[in-house]
Amino acid sequence: MALFAFLGAAGAGLLGAGALLLLRHRSLTVSLTVVSAVAVTAMLAGTLAVAWAMFLSPHDLTVVTTVVAMAAVVSLATALLLGRWVVARSRALTLAARSFGDGGSFAAPTAPATAELAALASELEATSRKLAASRDRERALETSRRELVAWISHDLRTPLAGLRAMSEALEDGMAADPDRYLRQIRTEVERLNGMVGDLFELSRIHAGALALTPSRMSVYDLVGDAIAGADALAREHGVRLVGDRIDAVPVDVDGKEMSRVLGNLLVNAIRRTPADGTVAVAARLDGEGVVVSVTDGCGGIPEEDLGRVFDTGWRGTSARTPPAGAGLGLAIVRGIVEAHRGRASVRNVVGGCRFEVLLPLAAPA
Repeated sequence: MALFAFLGAAGAGLLGAGALLLLRHRSLTVSLTVVSAVAVTAMLAGTLAVAWAMFLSPHDLTVVTTVVAMAAVVSLATALLLGRWVVARSRALTLAARSFGDGGSFAAPTAPATAELAALASELEATSRKLAASRDRERALETSRRELVAWISHDLRTPLAGLRAMSEALEDGMAADPDRYLRQIRTEVERLNGMVGDLFELSRIHAGALALTPSRMSVYDLVGDAIAGADALAREHGVRLVGDRIDAVPVDVDGKEMSRVLGNLLVNAIRRTPADGTVAVAARLDGEGVVVSVTDGCGGIPEEDLGRVFDTGWRGTSARTPPAGAGLGLAIVRGIVEAHRGRASVRNVVGGCRFEVLLPLAAPA
């Protein structure tokens, strides 16, 4: 009897598998209906096979068949209802997901759904948040690019116009002091060369092509060299440049790139500190690493601008004229520091602002 029951159920199962294979591209409702029909048919086939093997009376066979038929009706109705419910939730999820293509955010349907559909909706919500953050970063980057192009165009046009006027004066023999014109041309060419160098450095940072050659060195030596390099500029502007407190702790950094970071910070601080002001450099051991700070006397930065200080091309409303540069120095600072797995930040202090660079400590020798 077990063999007869198995053979009957197996035959129904094979037919159901073939039906599912043929209808695999149809809706979930059809698949659930086929599965329910296969279950009932397998039960009916097995029951009939056993009944025939047991030589039941026609009356008993009719009763068994009727019971199985009623079970089939109930099973198929339940499968249809379940299929329609799942399909409705799937369609609601599909409509909600279409908002991605329209540049909107995903909002999961509020109606209850199966655990799988709920998990899928949760993943779509997480993806929506990531896409929204990515779009915000892209818009901010695009705005920064436009500002950079506008400011670079302005800063290039002014010296180029001056170079053209001076070269024409020299060519026509109208220059009263040719040597002064030549010195001015050299100055402008050096400034343009510096701007091009900053653009090249920033492009390498954004492209992830900044190749670092870290070596173990003392922060004391690193800061001391930076102060010595900026001393002449400080004297020219009448600014006192002091080392406040410098701990001799080791760090693994690219000396050339980190010297550029400190040089940019010092030049920026000196140019924005009034005469007789003070620029203080400090380096202290912090719980997370080494913090190198440059404090100036610029009078502070508006709170609404603090978040944009390290943006590419940003220079503030009071620094958009030469010799402030193209507004790339602080963006380069952030890029180089982050390439060292560090962090650059700025905050206002009494009388000015303080730029801080956090660098990880060198690994134990």
